[in-house]
Amino acid sequence: MRFATWQEDGIVAAGVVGEHGLHALPPELTVLDLVRAGLPAALEAGTAALSTPPVPLGSVRLLPPLTPPTIRDFCAFEEHVEGMMQGTVGKPDVVAEWYEAPTFYFTNPYAVVGPYDDVPTPSGTERLDYELEVAVVVGADGASLTPEQAPDHIFGYTVLNDWSARDLQAREMKVTLGPAKGKDFATTLGPWLVTADELEPYRDAEGFLALNMRVSVNGELIGEDLLSNMGWPFEELLSYASRNTWVRAGDLLGSGTTGNGGCLAELWGRNGELSPPPLRAGDVVEMTVEGIGTIRNQVVAGAELPLVRPARPRPRTRERAS
Repeated sequence: MRFATWQEDGIVAAGVVGEHGLHALPPELTVLDLVRAGLPAALEAGTAALSTPPVPLGSVRLLPPLTPPTIRDFCAFEEHVEGMMQGTVGKPDVVAEWYEAPTFYFTNPYAVVGPYDDVPTPSGTERLDYELEVAVVVGADGASLTPEQAPDHIFGYTVLNDWSARDLQAREMKVTLGPAKGKDFATTLGPWLVTADELEPYRDAEGFLALNMRVSVNGELIGEDLLSNMGWPFEELLSYASRNTWVRAGDLLGSGTTGNGGCLAELWGRNGELSPPPLRAGDVVEMTVEGIGTIRNQVVAGAELPLVRPARPRPRTRERAS
């Protein structure tokens, strides 16, 4: 089943994607409510909603399927790491630590945008980039889950574009923190949330979801990969995220960027130049993931903000003046 959130005539509604359009849930229910109720209850509510009159998809603005309380974004594709390392250190050597555990960072849930919304260029960047990913939505609370327990805590999947300002990100990460402002200006989710049972037919013999993933810019195919090229399946990402802490229903875990053109920075590293060029206002980025759907965002000019004030010269005073 596919759950969506949309806006029509200023009113936000949630519901099920059917053959002839969108079928609304009772107005007090959100997709996050359904996730927190658990997959069996959500499927029951969705089945009931299918009996309501459909709303044509073309008559509404699709919003992110849910606003997750937290977003952890992993780095689970070895090929992506190789390309990024080529660009930063001049050779595609993946550090040994990458293989030891699935690394992630927290990003900003307040910056989530809809599957067809415009994305303003963040102030101060000249190297705007996309990142093609799939995200899993946690369906039940849990702590220190084993990989064997994790499938019972997965509700469903959606497409994720982890927009990145590569020049801002590079500066921040030299301080051994971040990324922060290099990432938290926009994250696209959508077009809907597909329940986990729908994607089981794509699971391969090693336990990975073999979904085709494609990204184009202005109609030109730039990258294509299989989700099954991840270094760890989502169940192990979820298990790691929950180590010594809690994950809650509605939390979102990104796969990290695919290889083979899943972002421009990977290609810049391999090509030794900014080719294809960074994104500019007017560019349209479209991502399609097999079994889930398509998101499409146009880059638009963002607000010009004041320059950031640099730090003052560091003082060394040890005592207060009398």
